Amino acid sequence: MKAERNKTIDITVEEGKKYLERCISVTQKVEASSVLDKTIVGDTFAVLPLLPEKFVDLLIADPPYNLDKDFNGKKFKKTTDDLYEEYTEAWIKQVLHVLKDNATVYVCCDWRSSPAIGKVLKKYFIIQNRITWQREKGRGALNNWKNGMEDIWFATKSKKYIFNAEDVKIRRKVIAPYKVDGKPKDWEETEDGNFRNTYPSNFWDDISIPYWSMPENTAHPTQKPEKLLAKLILASSNPNDVILDPFLGSGSTSVTAKKLKRHYIGIEQNVQYCVWTEKRLEMAEYDKSIQGYTDGVFWERNTNAIQKKTRNSQLTLWENKDV
Repeated sequence: MKAERNKTIDITVEEGKKYLERCISVTQKVEASSVLDKTIVGDTFAVLPLLPEKFVDLLIADPPYNLDKDFNGKKFKKTTDDLYEEYTEAWIKQVLHVLKDNATVYVCCDWRSSPAIGKVLKKYFIIQNRITWQREKGRGALNNWKNGMEDIWFATKSKKYIFNAEDVKIRRKVIAPYKVDGKPKDWEETEDGNFRNTYPSNFWDDISIPYWSMPENTAHPTQKPEKLLAKLILASSNPNDVILDPFLGSGSTSVTAKKLKRHYIGIEQNVQYCVWTEKRLEMAEYDKSIQGYTDGVFWERNTNAIQKKTRNSQLTLWENKDV
């Protein structure tokens, strides 16, 4: 029995039959219209060659890290750096043909797999930056530093690409307010405190990993936060653009894209994760909120009381629906 405040999505495939029925399989070449806003059940290496040419604006990939990991019975085994590099190059080659000439690519990784991924990306794309974000969580280590950081490589297919800097500003507390002629200088005075909207750097320390009391949380072992995906999506795409995630997991990319009015395509071979994805996509019909993102800005951790009130009212609406 789960605690009343435990929102974790962990329904079984049997319990989620109706969600699995909403997914599709791709066994032959398809038109873009048949896969938009869909969860594709299948091996990404088999599905990618069947997708159309140059129709994706933004690729967000979260491949298995080079670690021993059990993904609901499907185990990924840690291998050598050279073999992991070959694995990375194999899926990147498969995805190249679907990307538009001005497409952007983000690839998630940990410190072990980051060098291999960066090396391969340089062969096919223009490296723009490497984001490092603080996971906040992490197991303690007696003989080493706790691993609390992950990387995201930011690359583009050409020198012409989308980057909406104004859409990803961070709202930070102003500790020492500065005024000119008695008026705030580059900051805003509100009921909740004094804040300044600033451009983000490539180090993100405002992300919270999904946990049991958050509605976006699932039982997936390596789920990415919607707030993290929102930053990538808002910065590097426009409304109605097409976003592809070839390693969808429990659906964070698709769900966040839907909330931000983008088209999405997710490929995932594990039917359990597909069920959780479709459950979350259904919930997104009623709850459009993204924790930590309100009024067009990203908030630091534990600073946004306004959003909490909004989310609670939306959750009440969702829970009262017969879905």
